Amino acid sequence: MKTSAFAEYRLSQLMLGTVQFGMQYGIANTKGQPSYEDVREILACAYEGGVNCLDTAAGYGQSEDIIGRALEELSLADRMIIVTKVPTIPADCGSRSAVERFVKDAVTRSLQRLRMDVLPICLFHNESDSRHLDVLHDLKDKGLIRHVGVSCDARPGPAVALVSAGAAEALQVPSNILDPRHIRSGVFADAQRRGVAIFVRSVYLQGLILMLERDVPAELQAVISVRRKLEALAAEAGLGMAELALRYMLSQQGVTCIITGVESLDQIRQNIALFSKGPLEASLVAAVAQVVPELPEKVVSPFLWSKITS
Repeated sequence: MKTSAFAEYRLSQLMLGTVQFGMQYGIANTKGQPSYEDVREILACAYEGGVNCLDTAAGYGQSEDIIGRALEELSLADRMIIVTKVPTIPADCGSRSAVERFVKDAVTRSLQRLRMDVLPICLFHNESDSRHLDVLHDLKDKGLIRHVGVSCDARPGPAVALVSAGAAEALQVPSNILDPRHIRSGVFADAQRRGVAIFVRSVYLQGLILMLERDVPAELQAVISVRRKLEALAAEAGLGMAELALRYMLSQQGVTCIITGVESLDQIRQNIALFSKGPLEASLVAAVAQVVPELPEKVVSPFLWSKITS
């Protein structure tokens, strides 16, 4: 497994997403939430395959608790670098002191659930909370966190501003072959120049990129014509769509890690094998960029799907 440098760490390019460990997640998830025993096997397999970092959050159901217990039982607690997230700061935290209490309490609870003394990387889960990054920096100074940052939304403007301002050490952003807005903004390359880690999520757009056409919800069918063009490029190159989508993101300058979630042992093995193939040829990257238009936000932003597919 290839690694990327970030601060004092060497992070595996595959960062294992763990939202599925704590709750059922994803438009294409047909397997449901894995059992605890399955999670243990997945984590052990991931580590054996060279994966050394995990993405979780306080808001992912039981994910932090399960990870903390499993890593301790597997003797991997000191070998996995964990990224977790502070829940959205409530609107009634009107004062600075109230915000500080909420964030510190959230960090303390994450430490307890994960069975850790210090969080390697802690992000605000809500992009709008980035205005309180100084609170996370204070907790970093107190030794509770090593590196701080923000999980951003699909529109690239805030990520561009955060990288430029230099307040965040790491950003998590959604980006994929059907939604290259962050790529086209130049924020990945700028982050690399400034030493800011970029963790890319939603590489398969919660499974929409790989879903059978007959299963695509009516309101999301704008992806189908674009997917057909991409499938033709993939077939010409002798690749499947999953491989094309993943390796396209591996080809982007400035990407530190790509977060991929799994529900089974077979899936983690498949992902490790795909990551081992590395970036695409430059000509194929250029061909992909040419056939992908800017799709409607309601199609490429999963936070809007609940409003149009329920």
